[in-house]
Amino acid sequence: MNLPFYDNGFASGLLMGVLFGFILEGAGLGSPRKLVAQFQLRDWTVFKVMFTAILVASAGLWLCEAVGLIRPNAVFVPTLYLWAIALGGVLIGAGFAIGGYCPGTSTVGFFTGRLDALVFMLGMVAGTALFAGLFEPLQGLYMAAEGPKGQTVPQLLGVPAWTVIVALALVGVAGFVLAERLERKHGGAISAANLSGAVPAPGE
Repeated sequence: MNLPFYDNGFASGLLMGVLFGFILEGAGLGSPRKLVAQFQLRDWTVFKVMFTAILVASAGLWLCEAVGLIRPNAVFVPTLYLWAIALGGVLIGAGFAIGGYCPGTSTVGFFTGRLDALVFMLGMVAGTALFAGLFEPLQGLYMAAEGPKGQTVPQLLGVPAWTVIVALALVGVAGFVLAERLERKHGGAISAANLSGAVPAPGE
C-alpha cells in the first residue's frame, strides 16, 4: 500500500510545494529581515521551523514504514560526495546571509510581493545555468570524496532508526532552549509587525 500521489510526481510535488510555501510564509520566512536575523543569532525562527520539520519528517517516515504505509527503502537516498556538499553548503550559506533568501523562501517572498526576491530568483537561475555549463570541467571536483551509497544515518551507525530520532529530539530540545535564551538576550524574535523594516545590527 502506498500513500496518495505516490505514482504522480507532479501532483505530489505541487501539493507539497504549496503546503511548504504556506508554512514558510506563516512563519515569516518570506522576509529577508527575519532570515538574516538568524545569522545574527537574534531570531531563531529558521532553526525552529526547519529542525521541527526534520524531526517530524523523520518520525513520520519511520512510523509509516513501521505500519506498512510505505515500503522499506521507498525513499531515495542519494550518494554523498563530500567535497561537493561542503562547497555547495558554503555557497548557499553565503547567498543566504548576503541576500536574505534561500531558493524556497525567495519564491515565497516573490509571490507575496517582494521584488528583491525576484532578483534573488533570477540570480539562482543564472547560477544554475552557470553550474550546468561548467559541470563537465568541474566533474572531478563534483564527484570527489564519494561517501556511502544510499545509506541512511541509522544504517551508517548500525543502530535502530528510533534511536537516531530520539537523539534528534534531544538535540532539538537543547537547541530550542539555547534559541530562547539568545532571543531574550537580543530583545526577542522579530515580530510580524516589524518584518518590513531594515535589518538592525546585533544588540540594537
